Amino acid sequence: MSTLVVVQARVSSTRLPGKVLLPLAGKPLLERQIQRILAANAPFELCVATTTAAVDEPIRALCRRLSVRVFDGHPSDLLERHYRVAVACKADAVVKIPSDCPLIDPCAIESVLGRYHARPVDFDFVTNLWPGTWPDGNDVEVMTHAALESAFHNAERSFEREHTTPFIWERPERFRIDNVRWETGLDYSKSHRFTVDHPADLQFVSRVYDELCTSGQPIFSLGAILELLEAKPEILALNALYRGQSWHRAHLTELRHFYQNHQHG
Repeated sequence: MSTLVVVQARVSSTRLPGKVLLPLAGKPLLERQIQRILAANAPFELCVATTTAAVDEPIRALCRRLSVRVFDGHPSDLLERHYRVAVACKADAVVKIPSDCPLIDPCAIESVLGRYHARPVDFDFVTNLWPGTWPDGNDVEVMTHAALESAFHNAERSFEREHTTPFIWERPERFRIDNVRWETGLDYSKSHRFTVDHPADLQFVSRVYDELCTSGQPIFSLGAILELLEAKPEILALNALYRGQSWHRAHLTELRHFYQNHQHG
């Protein structure tokens, strides 16, 4: 079974343009995230899915320098971009990891892929988001090629195309879905924000890297991050304004199962 991790990245992000190339402890943010993804002890290949736009050439150049496969696809239809790269790479399973998660814990990737690989015939989609418990920014979603193909051919609403997986996780009657909760039993999904959408998020992530990326070593653990934030709560407060915010808020009346999971999960 071939598993492909897809990191979708483009320069023209709307809230924080060029964020994937902004410096983080002396390296581009995207490079730091790639380092952490590749540290996961799980069988997969990695591909960065960018767009066909000329403005995204720096992303392609970065991937060439790092010897990471890169694929050019649709600028806004992320579902199409994921499906086309899955076909091109002949992937049996596809993993979606956003490019704005430079603190992603390799163990989060291992947990979700481990659950899927242990019982691949039992699941169409395994995630750690529905409902979420990990600190925001540890997003991992794995789906079979068949589930991704079904979504690609049938998803019609704009947010289903833009965000890749809603067509799947909104249809538990159609797809076999499993969710991996954080093994601590805690829920930090709304109290800790490790994703980068705003300048304050970048300031937060930069402070964490400055504190923990000693000697250029970017693979510090989630435990080390949480210990740092407990010792220095002023770092955690840097992006407190945006905690719990996500694109889902604008679609709660349409996201029936998401709403139920996050009310009672």
